[in-house]
Amino acid sequence: MNVRMPAEERRELILHAATRAFAAGGYAGTSTDAVAREAGVSQPYVVRMFGTKLELFLAVYGLACNRIEAAFRGVLDERPFDPSSEDDKERMGLAYTALLADTDFLHVLMHGFTASSVPEIGVRARDGMSRIFAILLETGWSPEQVRDFIAHGMLLNVLVAIGAPGSSLGPLGELVASCFPEEMRLPDAPAGRAG
Repeated sequence: MNVRMPAEERRELILHAATRAFAAGGYAGTSTDAVAREAGVSQPYVVRMFGTKLELFLAVYGLACNRIEAAFRGVLDERPFDPSSEDDKERMGLAYTALLADTDFLHVLMHGFTASSVPEIGVRARDGMSRIFAILLETGWSPEQVRDFIAHGMLLNVLVAIGAPGSSLGPLGELVASCFPEEMRLPDAPAGRAG
């Protein structure tokens, strides 16, 4: 690692490496040593910068939630949102679908959900979901409409996580086609990244 690299750049380098490592191994299956190897730094350096593995995972998971919030906020800030408009609903859906092309982001998000029995991760996951729900309520949608939008997004998460967008045959192909209209199609993502 370049010792002259500013601290913020080193922090970003480790966060990107940690995202890749946690995406591949999940919270339980990833060590700070694995993150250090991915980043090309020493394990003590990772610990010195972030503290524990838990603190590092929380930072990575927080970034994933922040990306979703920023995508939805971008739609709302772009122009007025009409809650009865299918075009505006599609704009919001496209903003989320664009995030799913980053499978590391997606897998970190999914690992955060499944590791929520760790109290600190559970708190962060609930806080992230709460903030996302609050932003979506700003659309003017009812709580039930926001719930349905989030539920559809969770189905997309699962389909992408299992590599289903590459499937075009049988019932799974039909499900994918119904969930990903042509304008929302993702490039085929390899399955098996999640640990």
